Amino acid sequence: MPTSNPAALVYPSRVPAHYRSRIDGADPQDPLHLQTIPQTAELCFDPREMSDPIGDDRHSPCPHLVHRYPDRVLLIPTHACAIHCRYCFRKEKLASSPKAFPFSDLLPAFDYIRKHTEITEVILTGGDPLLLPDKTLGLLRSTVEDIPHLRALRIHTRMPIVSPKRITPRLVRALSGKLLVTFVTHANHVRELCAETKTAAELLRRAAFVLLNQTVLLKGVNDDADTLATLFQELFYSHGIKPYYLHHCDLTRGLLHFRTSIDCGLRIMETLRGRLSGVCLPQYVLDLPGGHGKIPLCPPYIHARKGFAWTFRSPTGVLCDYEEVIPENPP
Repeated sequence: MPTSNPAALVYPSRVPAHYRSRIDGADPQDPLHLQTIPQTAELCFDPREMSDPIGDDRHSPCPHLVHRYPDRVLLIPTHACAIHCRYCFRKEKLASSPKAFPFSDLLPAFDYIRKHTEITEVILTGGDPLLLPDKTLGLLRSTVEDIPHLRALRIHTRMPIVSPKRITPRLVRALSGKLLVTFVTHANHVRELCAETKTAAELLRRAAFVLLNQTVLLKGVNDDADTLATLFQELFYSHGIKPYYLHHCDLTRGLLHFRTSIDCGLRIMETLRGRLSGVCLPQYVLDLPGGHGKIPLCPPYIHARKGFAWTFRSPTGVLCDYEEVIPENPP
């Protein structure tokens, strides 16, 4: 989408036709516009912000692989994305890295995975792995399947949301095999969902893929309980996609205008806890800087305790006493 904003010269802009058609161009505060159109505020850096906020580089033992958690790794087969989200924690890599590289560049990563038998899951991320041809995706899937200690393949992608026609029977066949396959989509606002995204989700569900969704808490886009409740209910009830994580906005450089306080997120989650079914409720998490992992952020439901006698605060604010009934010498 054309823009004269100087931020677009530093961080490129890309919006696929399907998503662009859903943006209200007359409204500069449209939630889809804010996520995709460059803003001058992106060039305002706080010195406490980071170019690599979740420690990808620190936990990369070889090119195109990140090993942050013991039992799973990120495999990055492309740096290309169908859409350039303005809040992306890898936006600096997307702006400076080559978009494509040969499959042979991934061989050291697969050698690393073969040697580390504690790894049980490979997560394809990027960029967006679904920008790769079906043939390449099938080769990735079969290579993962040939490693005996691997049990699951996960695919992190925006494509079912931003370009849902990419989800085809041929793609499903390329990714179907003996391993459990999980798709983790990324939607931040209910206006990103439509009949086409529902059709894409149905095709993936019929293939017995697990469908999850990640959302980023973004100021001005979805930082209120009503907006998120509508999104989470539509994801689950209309699309069959389980809301998985609500991410607190990372310390990526130039995101002061998007970042809420943690207190704001906690208030939202407290409201949603008493309002939504558990199947519609994601976990609110903070990805600790430096690659130390995600931690759950939860409202304080423990009001007081004395020994095995507790007082809890319910989601509606009622104080409830609870006494544990357990053996005299619990472990």
